[in-house]
Amino acid sequence: MRRWAAVGAILGECGGRGLVFVTEPPPTVPDPGDAAMSRGGSETNACGRPVVSAASGSYTGRCSSTSGLGGRVEELPRYTLGLLQTPRSAADSTGDLSSGGVRPGSSSGAGLAASSSRVKLPVPGRGESYLGDKSSCAENGSMLNFTSSSAQGLNSTCIGKLPLSTSRSICRSRTPHMGYSVTSSSAVSVHTAASVIVAVVEGRGLARGEVGMASIDLKNPEVILSQFADNTTYAKVITKLKILTPLEIIMPNTACDAGNTKLFGLITEHFKNVTFTTVQRKYFNETKGLEYIEQLCASEFSTIFMEVQSKYYCLAAAAALLKYVEFIQNSVYAPKSLKVRFQGSEKTAMIDSSSAQNLELVTNNRDSRNGHTLFGVLNYTKTPGGSRRLRSNILEPLVDAETINTRLDCVQELLQDEELFFGLQAVISKFLDTEQLLSVLVQIPKQDTVKTAESKITNLIYLKHTLELVEPLKAALRSCNTPLLKAYYSSLEDRRFGIILEKITTVINDDTRYTKGCLSMRTQKCYAVKPNINEFLDIARRTYTEIVDDIAGMITQLAEKYNLPMKTSFSSARGFFIQMNADCSTLPSGQLPSEFTKITKMKNTYSFTSADLIKMNERCQESLREIYHMTYLIVCKLLNEIYEHIHCLYKLSDTVSMLDMLLSFAHVCTVSDYVRPEFTDTLAIKQGWHPILEKIAMEKPVSNNTYLTEGSNFLIITGPNMSGKSTYLKQIALCQIMAQIGSYVPAEYCSFRIAEQIFTRIGMDDDIETNASTFMKEMKEITYIMQNANDKSLIIIDELGRGTSAEEGIGICYAACEYLLNLKAFTLFATHFLELCHIDALYPNVENYHFEVQHVRSSALKKEKIAYTYTLSKGYTEEKNYGLKAAEVSSLPPSIILDAKEITNHIAKQILHQQKSTPEMMKRRAVYHLAMRLVQTARNSRLDSDSLRIYLKGLKKKYKASFPASEQNDEQQ
Repeated sequence: MRRWAAVGAILGECGGRGLVFVTEPPPTVPDPGDAAMSRGGSETNACGRPVVSAASGSYTGRCSSTSGLGGRVEELPRYTLGLLQTPRSAADSTGDLSSGGVRPGSSSGAGLAASSSRVKLPVPGRGESYLGDKSSCAENGSMLNFTSSSAQGLNSTCIGKLPLSTSRSICRSRTPHMGYSVTSSSAVSVHTAASVIVAVVEGRGLARGEVGMASIDLKNPEVILSQFADNTTYAKVITKLKILTPLEIIMPNTACDAGNTKLFGLITEHFKNVTFTTVQRKYFNETKGLEYIEQLCASEFSTIFMEVQSKYYCLAAAAALLKYVEFIQNSVYAPKSLKVRFQGSEKTAMIDSSSAQNLELVTNNRDSRNGHTLFGVLNYTKTPGGSRRLRSNILEPLVDAETINTRLDCVQELLQDEELFFGLQAVISKFLDTEQLLSVLVQIPKQDTVKTAESKITNLIYLKHTLELVEPLKAALRSCNTPLLKAYYSSLEDRRFGIILEKITTVINDDTRYTKGCLSMRTQKCYAVKPNINEFLDIARRTYTEIVDDIAGMITQLAEKYNLPMKTSFSSARGFFIQMNADCSTLPSGQLPSEFTKITKMKNTYSFTSADLIKMNERCQESLREIYHMTYLIVCKLLNEIYEHIHCLYKLSDTVSMLDMLLSFAHVCTVSDYVRPEFTDTLAIKQGWHPILEKIAMEKPVSNNTYLTEGSNFLIITGPNMSGKSTYLKQIALCQIMAQIGSYVPAEYCSFRIAEQIFTRIGMDDDIETNASTFMKEMKEITYIMQNANDKSLIIIDELGRGTSAEEGIGICYAACEYLLNLKAFTLFATHFLELCHIDALYPNVENYHFEVQHVRSSALKKEKIAYTYTLSKGYTEEKNYGLKAAEVSSLPPSIILDAKEITNHIAKQILHQQKSTPEMMKRRAVYHLAMRLVQTARNSRLDSDSLRIYLKGLKKKYKASFPASEQNDEQQ
């Protein structure tokens, strides 16, 4: 078979994209049930935002086509527009129809042109099913909405204006129309841009605070439903939205009504650069939502009906979401094709968005492109799906110890079995973005364009590539021992993988596979279908090869004619063109011959073409058009045969992403000395260190111990500036998160109590956007913690009350500490207010720790300097006026430093006084600590009888030693 003839020789090294031969897809007849968007007269809603009333304008649509296609002009009925949206800025008020853009209508409302074409798909509300049937595409080529070159060519265009989601003027992104299409790029690329659309609805009346959410990623065919009760801070809603990083948020228009604006206002405040859309409340219909789920949910996930049938708000959100996605995408999902799952808030720990930012979990606060984050430390994933799973796990850690330990067992086996680790890593790295591939395959476009045709051919090749990796993945997992890895191995034994691959290989060439390079991939698509399946396709491919041969021959002749080193090149914009490396002085008269046009020069490289080459490029494109046309018909027929089996890919994508994340955890342990965590009722870390700091410093940071129990659950940490307090606090929270996602932890030993919530109050910055001072921001953050913390929380507070006077700050800190002491939450409180250290005299569950410093005297300068050890020790700091010592290091004038010392000593003599604990308080504290140690021993001890006896004697000795001397003398007498 003369398959790769001159094509491989000439095109092999070229780059570029595939050729597109229809500039605009013909629009379909809008669904009367669709919520079309208006841009008419401006009014204001209860929120003071300008909106467009559905009644402000009516629309008529026409679509004209020339007699070349036998078209006719057809008047369509007027439709009521249901979506209410804020208008775009002036910068967005124009569009380019020639590039498929949308030109908004004038203020009179003429902004949506509904159109009719020769091919009419089933439209909801007209007697047909909501889900269109595309099987006829493969049977009859005349129904395609593009014309092959063997006919009269594309001599008519049906120009229509598709409805576009409007956004606020500061929005930087738009909701894509054609999310199902994949261009002929060399790979399914990983887009960092947001692609998630979320619908949010809140109950009314007595149900206020009950929130339903539904989200779908345009690159991943999975609908996630959530419903939960939230308080007036709406912390859970904001946190979940922050984790989803939405491209667009949909809410009912009643959310803007007077009295209902709080959630609306909070969402718009926190998501200023996200497209925001309000739709009529009637689209939030729980009955319709359940119908959609019944129609679209794949049979493997049908148990979702039991979970959500009584959760009305998430069903209502799902109804609006799916209708809206159909509207903007101009396509529908195939029946029984989506993965639908319910995700409440009870199975994961809650980390609010402020805490995630303070801890730098996924974004560096100084530079968002910087990888110095917890995600950056742990991310050694090889696939986009694995990276997404890792990110979501970091932001929502698990709270089930059994599930966490199952993951840890897998990581341990991967570390112990090098063959398993490297074998799995080699296979996983070959997978593409399986979720995005699935998303493309399960969507049925409402019209067939050349872009869709090329997308389907490309993705069939990607599907073949993915299925061919199933057997190698099974082989790598065959010798595994842990239950989770065995379960993944069993899921790969699904016979549907073989069925799909067998059907594909009956039509597609065995040597057709995914390759890097756009032009190489285009060549693969041209010759994907086996010969002798379609005689006309074989003829078209021979014609294409001959044209490429002719182009190569022509350029060779030109090179000989002018005695110049010309070679053939290709780009998506120019097609085939001539490239030459030559110095200007070697050219006759210093210029190229007049035969060549469109000359560009970069250094010593010339790029140019000729009139004959342009004509041959047109012939080449015409030939490609025929090849894609006929290949698409065959691919459509093949896809219709394998649709019923394609849902096994959901299992595959889940398996690949989880294995990728576990391999990443194991990889991290090979880079640094991490240890497996245990889960008890104690937070105990022996010689733990900060994982991000280790990556920045490229060496192991100073390690420290941590110990919190139910009886000593409140640590007050003091120490001079820059001694390491903030780093230590963040380190504890990061280690807790790492343990709860199934990762090993940077320590010599570690034990954790499962935290259901992780709160932080870190930072001393004003918030200009909300007009909040440093102090007001502090008060908001501590209020949020007090309202939401419970006995299973981990609370990190780094400085409180520094935004006001010293006396008020001490009072607020003391009161806040007493409130938090009533909880059994594990709390670490760093402060410069040394008066707080004496709270341990009243509360025996308070422990004082400080960071040590050393005083070094410089013989040359005869000055004493502070040397930071970054070592945590028991007790509170004995350092006095360490702020002044830090100021001495700065460039403050010496006279200022002297005056500051005098004033400080004067104030200290007047105000500060030492509080001393009475013997009675010390005795009570000793009894309390003894009781808590005995309770903890009874719960968790694994010692044998002799070791336990020795341990208890040690406790008794320690208990007696903690008494004041007078008490011990009394007992001896």
